[in-house]
Amino acid sequence: MLLLALDTATPAVTVALHDGDAVIASSSQVDARRHGELLLPAVDRVLAEAGLRLDAVTGIVVGIGPGPYTGLRVGLMTADTFGLALGVPVHGVCTLDGLAYAADIEKGPFVVATDARRKEVYWATYADSRTRLTGPAVDRPADIAERVAGLPAVGAGALLYPGAFPQAHEPEHVSAAALASLAAERLAAGEPLPEPRPLYLRRPDAQVPKNYKVVTPK
Repeated sequence: MLLLALDTATPAVTVALHDGDAVIASSSQVDARRHGELLLPAVDRVLAEAGLRLDAVTGIVVGIGPGPYTGLRVGLMTADTFGLALGVPVHGVCTLDGLAYAADIEKGPFVVATDARRKEVYWATYADSRTRLTGPAVDRPADIAERVAGLPAVGAGALLYPGAFPQAHEPEHVSAAALASLAAERLAAGEPLPEPRPLYLRRPDAQVPKNYKVVTPK
């Protein structure tokens, strides 16, 4: 097994290689505006670090969000393209699940929250690092404060809104290393993984304007 994992659902552009036993190379850069520019060089970098070629990969793992439309689709389209070009399966993993897997919280329940912009968070609750209880969902922090009261929290959304998440911890962003490790564990156990389809949870910011003026001649 050689899994190439990547995620662009958060400001982190993150890539990793997993050989079925452990992560053998990884790269993460935080830049919310350069997902498309940074992703492929990061893939080249982890392959070079591992001393491997792309055609050695036996499967692709991609974070499916939730996340903003523009960033999220960069990773998903890249994963689909690699899968088609290499003839290998593409597996989805919820980005929040990757954060939960990497969280250094011994006992649950706890909450994972990432920044959804518009003063909202993408969030889910977990019984432990591998078991999601609720979500994912998108809400204003104040609207869910009572539901998550008293729970430890991880992720950029939790760190950004300490009033709703007073027990906020790192990691701030997801790592492809965590996604790859979680996917490898589930694949080895014969557990199904989600389809590589985006979890947008809301409509994109860019929309066709209503009642626009027609300027073509009659």
